[in-house]
Amino acid sequence: MADRVHPRDSSPASSPPSSNNSGEVAAGTHTKHVPSPGTYVVQVPKDQIYRYPPPGNSRRYEALRKRKPRRSFCCRCVCYTFSLLLILIIALGITAAVLYLVFRPEAPKYTISDIAIKNFNLTSSSPVSPEFDVTVRAENPNNKIGIYYRKGNSVTVFYSDVRLSNGKLPAFYQPTNNVTVCQTPLKGSNVLLGNAVKTALRNEQMKGKVPFKVNIKAPVKVKVGAVKTWEITVKVKCDITVNTLTAKSKIISKDCKYSVRLW
Repeated sequence: MADRVHPRDSSPASSPPSSNNSGEVAAGTHTKHVPSPGTYVVQVPKDQIYRYPPPGNSRRYEALRKRKPRRSFCCRCVCYTFSLLLILIIALGITAAVLYLVFRPEAPKYTISDIAIKNFNLTSSSPVSPEFDVTVRAENPNNKIGIYYRKGNSVTVFYSDVRLSNGKLPAFYQPTNNVTVCQTPLKGSNVLLGNAVKTALRNEQMKGKVPFKVNIKAPVKVKVGAVKTWEITVKVKCDITVNTLTAKSKIISKDCKYSVRLW
């Protein structure tokens, strides 16, 4: 029998199959791996592989996916709101600048020009009912702005936080470039003064320097051209010093400040 010659680089032929195998393996071929019974190998192309999350993660993903449009809608609403506010602020600023350049508004001036005191008895132990005749001077220096002084105002006189008398200013209209002087009677009723307050008043009267506070609160409307504004509250606080507590008293010093509350 002739010998079988193998190529140099090739491996020897496979051993002959055992007698238990049903078929014969062809000479010169490699033996393939045969899966064990019950095992199946399925080869799927890479581009056809899909990943499916677990059921729990899938529910969370669906919930987050549904929330996203709401958040984006809220963000858009917030952005639109801030944009409108910014546009409104810019428009108001431009309007205020134009009005200022056109009308050139100037602050009104208020002061107490005269004061007369009556029924201020410091020798009696009974309550006093002092009366003050206060002359208020209001100046409107504007060329194109008028002021309506409305009802509901008040004028009050204090000494050391003790309210002595009160009254009201008349309602009137003050035109442009106008000075209006109002003499306002103020009355107090059964004002109880302590011994310390009476002593301080007597000592200050002897020195010729008695300090008082006059507070004015007046609602006004400003007329700009043909347009009236809403009601604005003007507050005036004056620190005045008189030489005596009589009808012939004179103002020695005064300092008036005012503030405006727009609403």
